[in-house]
Amino acid sequence: MTGPASDDQFTLFDELPGQRAAARPRRLLAQNGQLRREGIWNWTLPALSAELPSGRKVVTCPSADACADICYARFGAYRFSNVLARHVANLAFVVEDLDGWEKVMRTELGARRFQDRWIRIHDSGDWFSDAYVLAWLRIISDRPGVRFYTYTKEVARFRRLVEPQPPPNLFWVYSLGGKHDRVLDATVDRVADVFPDEAAIAEANWHSQAESDLLAVLGPSPVGMAANRIPAALRRQGNRTLGQMQKESDLRRQQRRTS
Repeated sequence: MTGPASDDQFTLFDELPGQRAAARPRRLLAQNGQLRREGIWNWTLPALSAELPSGRKVVTCPSADACADICYARFGAYRFSNVLARHVANLAFVVEDLDGWEKVMRTELGARRFQDRWIRIHDSGDWFSDAYVLAWLRIISDRPGVRFYTYTKEVARFRRLVEPQPPPNLFWVYSLGGKHDRVLDATVDRVADVFPDEAAIAEANWHSQAESDLLAVLGPSPVGMAANRIPAALRRQGNRTLGQMQKESDLRRQQRRTS
């Protein structure tokens, strides 16, 4: 697939020159409750989009579509003011000082506690610009003793920038529910879908990652994930998978174009 034209790090948001956040995060990597149990560290951004303290607006999930309706990072603890502020501070560091962020992330990952560990890049947010992807690729290549994995809907961007020569310590899975679902082939690409529950995963003969988040990138594919038990999201999803919701969205969009 031929991806869209390359963008620089400021393509996706409104820039206000000279305005920056007052402070930078002291530590970039954290552990949420679920990943801590597996000894996994994570780096995170706000889901979908965010407004920085400077007033700059940033799209963090440019390929999101149907997934936005049931995104777990728009509910619960992710909306707590302290959590959201931390995620926004992470994003501000990236978009206002990408070189500085890259240096700090590379240095932090050099600490002994991260050796032979796994880092999940984005338990919220996505690979929102070419410059950001390239910065991560440099970091990952420079830290071969650390393993990294990610879920992403940025299929076109990964096709161009990552797939041709990926670092051996980077693993990824394409998650359904985004604008590029139609170019994915579950018999060729490693893909993941969100099902209503574990029984639905088994019925579809997909492979659950319930025992470990790492099964999304290390276990057999295609990968099934049970939906988070968030009542509002469950009502919106019904008995469909996220991939099925995206197909419905694509069909409605096509019908609008042809009518």
